[in-house]
Amino acid sequence: MPEIIIFNKPFQVLTQFTDNEGRATLADFVKDKGVYAAGRLDYDSEGLLILTSDGQLQHQLANPKFKMEKTYWAQVEGEITDSALQQLQHGVELKDGMTRPAKAKKIPNPAVWQRTPPIRERKNQPTSWLELKISEGKNRQVRRMTAAVGFPTLRLIRVAIGPWQIDGLESGASRKLTINLPAGQKTPPANQRNTRAKHSSRQRNRFNKAGKRSS
Repeated sequence: MPEIIIFNKPFQVLTQFTDNEGRATLADFVKDKGVYAAGRLDYDSEGLLILTSDGQLQHQLANPKFKMEKTYWAQVEGEITDSALQQLQHGVELKDGMTRPAKAKKIPNPAVWQRTPPIRERKNQPTSWLELKISEGKNRQVRRMTAAVGFPTLRLIRVAIGPWQIDGLESGASRKLTINLPAGQKTPPANQRNTRAKHSSRQRNRFNKAGKRSS
């Protein structure tokens, strides 16, 4: 049965194992040999990244044609409006075309880890959080979508890909899962078995115990 690594990628870490410019990479956190990222997550974004040594599974997880839903929490500049949420829900016109309709809603400030460095803050300029679920992979799509409706993203965290989540993983932590794939199945099912946690039980607490409330 194939195995995956669920990794909570910190801010300003490359989703590759080497870098000629001395920036932080996956090699600083993931010590398993022969694994590769299934898909990517921008250098300035945080959250869920899946790694595997199984080439076919890597392709299935990364390829947009499988339309695996990805869930993001975005902290945006300003108080997000119902009108902006409706635009996101119906699709937004970007330079490279119209996005598919997204699931978008405002959420309370989530209890997540403190980012280093923290976001820039402006006096008299509030921020708000929204949850956005998309099933496509345009370059920097979430950031461009929120900017297009008038609310630039200040912080972006991917919290789920399909059935997999980073619940209980602190920034920089990872855990291994075994995937039960029935014969002929093309996309991984939701049922999983946690084979090994790489961190303490303290780090396996859910988000509301994982860190300080973000400002």
